[in-house]
Amino acid sequence: MKTLLITGGAGFIGSNFIRYLLDNSDYSVINYDLLTYSGNLDNLSNIQGDKRYTFVNGDICDRNKLNNIFHSNKIDGIINFAAESHVDRSILDSQPFVHSNINGVVTLMDVARQFGIARFLQISTDEVYGSAAEDQTFTEDSNLIPNSPYSASKAAADLMVRSYVQTHHFPGIITRSSNNFGPYQYPEKFIPLIINNALEGKKIPIYGDGSNIRDWIFVEDNCRGIFEVFEKGKIGDIYNIAANNERTNLEIVHLILKLMNKSTDLIEFVKDRPAHDKRYSINAEKVKSEIGWFVERNFEESLEFTIHWYMENKKWLESITKKTKFTDYYKTQYGLA
Repeated sequence: MKTLLITGGAGFIGSNFIRYLLDNSDYSVINYDLLTYSGNLDNLSNIQGDKRYTFVNGDICDRNKLNNIFHSNKIDGIINFAAESHVDRSILDSQPFVHSNINGVVTLMDVARQFGIARFLQISTDEVYGSAAEDQTFTEDSNLIPNSPYSASKAAADLMVRSYVQTHHFPGIITRSSNNFGPYQYPEKFIPLIINNALEGKKIPIYGDGSNIRDWIFVEDNCRGIFEVFEKGKIGDIYNIAANNERTNLEIVHLILKLMNKSTDLIEFVKDRPAHDKRYSINAEKVKSEIGWFVERNFEESLEFTIHWYMENKKWLESITKKTKFTDYYKTQYGLA
């Protein structure tokens, strides 16, 4: 039985991926997570008794702890989800993003090289390409032009992976996905923020005029793509994963309020954030043609499923918010006061 080290597996995409992996493969999983504000073991409460699953609390910058894991286990591959990921937080304080998203990736790769790991998959983001023009769609060969400290830290990590592939023949692969949504997403993120504020009758803050465009993918479709790239992807290559569901932020809010039968009076336009990318758009033809991945989930059906999940899991939401120390900025900006 092969064993994968999944870093950041207690977060949104990581926890969904671990469940997908255990349900659809015979891999064993070691989940290595520092459990910062957005990492929560409640995300994985339904698999705690699975004999193929082990949790280890730790920082991906902690080389000694990582060495201990590799000395004690035969690790066949690494998939790195561990990252600080919220743009607004990176604007307030960039240091945690440099620590986790750059230094952590380099530490992981150094340990992986030391122990001869066969495959290393770095989970990246479409935000590294920057803002797309109206008629533009980014491919894996497009230039990286990040506009926020978050996306800059992810772009730096991608370039470090590339440099290790070229310099050390490191077995690195990169996936870059569009915006994910689905169960267990941290409540400061856009879609769960809309749902949860609407449930509580709170105002829903929309940056600027709401015309910024994002391409949305249901998290399970992305997890399947990540697994297939890990299994079949070419060492040194990059794979965009997207569902071609481009919507303005305002369209998303209106759709969610319609599905929830809530009034648009909850919408509140707020001051735009600095360097707010206008549009994200990535081409996923490579992963479709070379890997055979395709989108399975209908966007609106997945969104409705997500809404019902949050409605049925209020205790999960309460446990998340109790564990989080929101700054005054977040309390005001996200209606969490």
